[in-house]
Amino acid sequence: MAVYRFLLSRQWVIVTLLGLVLIPVMIKLGFWQLHRHQSRVAHNQLITHSLKAVPTPIDRLTGVGREPAEHDQYRTVTAAGRYDTRHEVVVRQRTGADGHSIGYFVVTPLIRRDGSAVLVNRGWIPAAGDLTRFPKVPAPPRGHVTVRGRIMADETSAASGIQDRKGLPPRQVMLINSKQQAKSLHRRVLGGNIQLTHTSPRPHGKQPAAVPPPDHSGIGPHMAYAVQWWLFAAAVPVGWVVLVRRELRDRLEAQSEDRETEPGSGPETEPEPEPDSDPADETAARTDGEAAATDPPPARAHSGGRD
Repeated sequence: MAVYRFLLSRQWVIVTLLGLVLIPVMIKLGFWQLHRHQSRVAHNQLITHSLKAVPTPIDRLTGVGREPAEHDQYRTVTAAGRYDTRHEVVVRQRTGADGHSIGYFVVTPLIRRDGSAVLVNRGWIPAAGDLTRFPKVPAPPRGHVTVRGRIMADETSAASGIQDRKGLPPRQVMLINSKQQAKSLHRRVLGGNIQLTHTSPRPHGKQPAAVPPPDHSGIGPHMAYAVQWWLFAAAVPVGWVVLVRRELRDRLEAQSEDRETEPGSGPETEPEPEPDSDPADETAARTDGEAAATDPPPARAHSGGRD
């Protein structure tokens, strides 16, 4: 149709191509948010199931050179042995339970009867004083203890986003990683670590603040974001149609105005009447006529003799 030829203009071709590109991109972004929603829901369900599971010996879920499976994370495990405070380390730049205080996680190896070790995250202490020195750490219980806590996988920079810095002060680390600690312990270390929740017998004196369980109550805004992206994708063709109709209307109105302003296209006009004669001239002419009618006729000339 001739009236839609403007769609072939450069401007409208660009607008149309842009809309065709945006629609699949927005649809894909919507599915990406949907997958994030589903992943969050599955993660929350995993945490809920793991926290409710019956405690199990740590050897069933991990071993030397073997980390706990993803579906076993946050499971409650038990282990027994003696704390090795000589190889105790602190993990820098960790947030406390209040969500904003910065301090350290205290990680102490627990030496088991077979000589292997398992890393125990005993909790959080605030950062204070000279940060280049090993902080003052509450002492763990002496002698043989039984610990219970959540099994966690080794931390890595790729998974946590925490950069593993070098050149740190002695016995300070950035990540809780069994492979790294095995090099300094010179003994076999079980994969992963335990987030301590209970110690038997109960320790005396002040202890590091227990690490709270992960929040698994919310699902986040990802589903709402997915719906928004899909609504944006649906709005693109609707907006394109609205713009086309508006452009067509403006063009038709402009053409109608052009036809009305063309020469000879307006209504015919009557010729203007000639101006009336001056009343003074008419009065003078009437006076002259009346005078001519009242004057006597001129006398005849006599050629001589009587009639």
